[in-house]
Amino acid sequence: MSYVGPDFDPPQPRRPRRGPLTVAVAALVPGALLGWLVYEAVGGTGGGGGDDKATVRTSASTPASTSAAASAPGSATTDDGKRPSSPATHSSPGSSAPAATGSLKGKVVVIDPGHNSGNFRHTAEINRQVDIGTNRKECDTTGTSTNAGYTEAQFTLDVSHRLKALLEKQGATVKLTHDNGSPAWGPCVDQRAAIGNKAHADVAISIHADGSAAGNRGFHVIMPGFVHAGAADTSKIVAPSADLGAHIAGYFVRVTGSAPSNYIGDGTGLVTRKDLGGLNLSTVPKVFIECGNMRDSKDAALLTSGTWRQKAAQGISDGIVSFLHAS
Repeated sequence: MSYVGPDFDPPQPRRPRRGPLTVAVAALVPGALLGWLVYEAVGGTGGGGGDDKATVRTSASTPASTSAAASAPGSATTDDGKRPSSPATHSSPGSSAPAATGSLKGKVVVIDPGHNSGNFRHTAEINRQVDIGTNRKECDTTGTSTNAGYTEAQFTLDVSHRLKALLEKQGATVKLTHDNGSPAWGPCVDQRAAIGNKAHADVAISIHADGSAAGNRGFHVIMPGFVHAGAADTSKIVAPSADLGAHIAGYFVRVTGSAPSNYIGDGTGLVTRKDLGGLNLSTVPKVFIECGNMRDSKDAALLTSGTWRQKAAQGISDGIVSFLHAS
């Protein structure tokens, strides 16, 4: 997702990179502290082959009733059938949160692949203004791409297909907001939210990749802020969406080896925004994930790797499964 378009504010100023990088990811969930996930990056962000490792551990215990974003994930597999290297395991003392395995029968997940490859041919349609509650913005954008021309729309649809397959293996009913050129463009951001709402999804997630400046690296998860204006009312989804976001961020670090963003989110990998129509208009728990920065050559090498995209899908899947088991 580029920061130029209907749902994007300019990125926050980049903060100096620290080395070795130590990042604390935290989120408050209803009634308890979800926990601090500490990422220690040794030698940089994990590569597509899975050789680089990250250590994730909890630095604060949580009550037994509290769900843990750092529950042990299920086995990750790559698109070439190999199992990636596993980071060190960890647990939260006193936590009884379930691992990200087991049946999701009866659960509905809506996956929203960001943008659409057809948007490039339908600029007039996607430039049409739609109501996002707080104001009006363009229906959609073309998204960003790597310097070599691999588009965000290609990336998001590929990861979405991988994620869908993983969740369906767990028994979930999975719906995509668009697939393989249908519709030919869009849908608009308000329609994307409506699809999740109409499905009464237990979880909705929008898959993206960023288009920031070179040198800006890492992933971040965007969660809805409190908005009550026009057609938007996020009051009932802010807390569960924050919980969902923390679960996904924790597992994404663990499975992919990627670090949280070094340019937005204060190093936590978690961002709250009120300017995204896809979040403002949602009535079900929903987050966006920016899996990396397509305009940075190192991140682009990951995003264009099928092996790494499988790990990205696995990390997101494990976070969703853990959230649903804990809900």
